[in-house]
Amino acid sequence: MQYARLGSCGLMVSRLSLGAMGIGDKKWRSWVLDADEAKPIVRRALDSGINLIDSCDFYSNGASEAVLGQLLDGFINRDEVLIATKFGMHMGPSPNQRGYSRKHIIEAAEASLRRLRTDRIDLYQTHIWDPTTNIEEMVEALDYLVRTGKVLYVGATDMPAWQFVKAVCYAKANRLAHFVSMQSHYNLVWREDERELFPFCRAEGIGLLPYSPVARGFLSGKARRTDGGQTERARTDSYANEWYGRPEDEAVAQAVEEVARERGASPSQVALAWVLHNPAVHSPVIGPTRVEHVEEAVAALDIRLDAAEIERLQSPYRPRFKTSHG
Repeated sequence: MQYARLGSCGLMVSRLSLGAMGIGDKKWRSWVLDADEAKPIVRRALDSGINLIDSCDFYSNGASEAVLGQLLDGFINRDEVLIATKFGMHMGPSPNQRGYSRKHIIEAAEASLRRLRTDRIDLYQTHIWDPTTNIEEMVEALDYLVRTGKVLYVGATDMPAWQFVKAVCYAKANRLAHFVSMQSHYNLVWREDERELFPFCRAEGIGLLPYSPVARGFLSGKARRTDGGQTERARTDSYANEWYGRPEDEAVAQAVEEVARERGASPSQVALAWVLHNPAVHSPVIGPTRVEHVEEAVAALDIRLDAAEIERLQSPYRPRFKTSHG
């Protein structure tokens, strides 16, 4: 496994992170793995050297964190793994059981700590963004969690660049804990954050943890796009159809398949290698549902795309001007 410093903070993270959205309770999503099904995948990820595991309180209504807490408790010493989770989505019927108020942030962190069976969260991140958030209140609440030792570092997910900048600058100006990472939607067919967010993160030493590096399977081969996919997730994932599928996206996917054939690699590996080649990227978040998915992703770390291949992969792309995630 390769490791990198997460931006300018002191954490050393594996060059791949294990995403736990697919671990938890099948009642939440039909393709989610229960504890017994997830066990060999988590074990293989840890054995391969992956040290950052990313969950969220919203995933399986808390069951993702609970299963992770159970598995990690028996697999590895707590000090050897970085546990990341997220907060902000609705966790109950009350209007105060969601969002980024001081009340919800602190209560959500306490609940996640219980489910994860740990005394601290290594990286605590915002989830789906609420543009009406009182940023100063949010930053101060997160700083409180850091000062009390319940959270070690804080990060964000998919925020408008101007609000992310405001949060970072407010925290730094007031010597409060600031975001050390950004978890951003990024792959060969979704590159919008290259305009503003990525340059800011590089300039400020903020780590990048891209999710959906193979576009939820869209870049995993023609069968996944045209035949309904070979997995339960591919067949039931409405977001993939909503976000991807423009003619330009199809052209990118075809270029990925051509480069993969020439290299004797899988399309997923080429798509992942492209994300990893970006010097701003520290640790893409993968979401395996089979052990072989982990092994395939780890093997992609050894793929070094040349300039001509990168040009072939990038040239069909056309920017989006509306990038809502729903």
